[in-house]
Amino acid sequence: MRIVVAPDSFKGTATATDIALAVRDGWLAERPGDEVVLAPMADGGEGTLDAFEAAVPGAERVPVTVTGPAGTPVEASWLRLPDGRAVVELATTSGLPLLDELRPDTATSRGFGEAIAAALDAGATALTLGIGGSASIDGGADMLLGLGALISLAPDVPEHPPRMRSGAELLDDVTGVDTTWMRRLPPDGAVVLTDVTAPLLGPDGAAAVFGPQKGVTADRIPVFEARLRDWAECFWQVDRTTPGAGAAGGVGFALLAWGATLTPGAHAVAEVLGLPALLDGADVVITGEGRYDGQSAAGKVPSVVRHLTIEHAPGARSMLVAGAIEAPLDDYAAAASLTVIATQTTGEPSDALADPLRFARIAGTRLARMA
Repeated sequence: MRIVVAPDSFKGTATATDIALAVRDGWLAERPGDEVVLAPMADGGEGTLDAFEAAVPGAERVPVTVTGPAGTPVEASWLRLPDGRAVVELATTSGLPLLDELRPDTATSRGFGEAIAAALDAGATALTLGIGGSASIDGGADMLLGLGALISLAPDVPEHPPRMRSGAELLDDVTGVDTTWMRRLPPDGAVVLTDVTAPLLGPDGAAAVFGPQKGVTADRIPVFEARLRDWAECFWQVDRTTPGAGAAGGVGFALLAWGATLTPGAHAVAEVLGLPALLDGADVVITGEGRYDGQSAAGKVPSVVRHLTIEHAPGARSMLVAGAIEAPLDDYAAAASLTVIATQTTGEPSDALADPLRFARIAGTRLARMA
């Protein structure tokens, strides 16, 4: 049989490539005669650079030191493509795994802006920006600072330059943004890969839906909602209801204000990888992510791979591997949860986080037995 393995990364624990390799090894241990094709995916979050680097011959990593989400320097990189396009991934500059502890009020997206600025200063003619996996909920204000913008504070605020404040706290007294010195879009524009369709505000927005994973307690969601609402007033001409405006704690909104275009990330990565062609003739398609839950159907990698399978390999069986499964599996012929496997194997569900590749191999073997 022909098997295509196209998972997302298991955020914070294993890359998409490593998960795909582990599932392949487990599958071939049970069915050594099958053809297994690897197509590690991303949706604009962690692993986006890896996916582009693997898919585009001649892609070059360019190291850059930027301000991390905690306000301290981190080593990151952006990707230079042969056609002049640069790919910048927020997860590597301002991502949640870069924090030792959650900092909802002060975590900053500034480093993402600094990395974009570095790519532009190096001559990038176009930008592809992945914005999944952020640590902050600052509306992208710090990112715009990294691009050279200046932010005005209310006059009754003591002398307190924006550089001394960071993250959502910066939004408390913002009255305007001066873009005079901010870097402009490159000649061929900027495309933003987003893994969510959330607007900036409201019950489906950045604060209400994604605030808790960044450390916002339920009683403080209205505080962050108010901050983002005030921030949006600085860009009254930008549609705050645009799908994806609430991505990355509002970075999507700030990028819209800059003039960038938002697009579903997983679809764009699938096209770059040539996934539709790889699916041709597949008998089984295995996808996955760290946590398969109610958000997985909203443009995440598993849903995109599933829909492409229906379109390009309608006879193939869809299977899922996930660190944890918290949503119905009606669309899949078979599924394997690493947490369940770890519990059955060692008695400790946390072992799935400590050694995900071991249990991904076991998952591959179990799925092969169901083929």
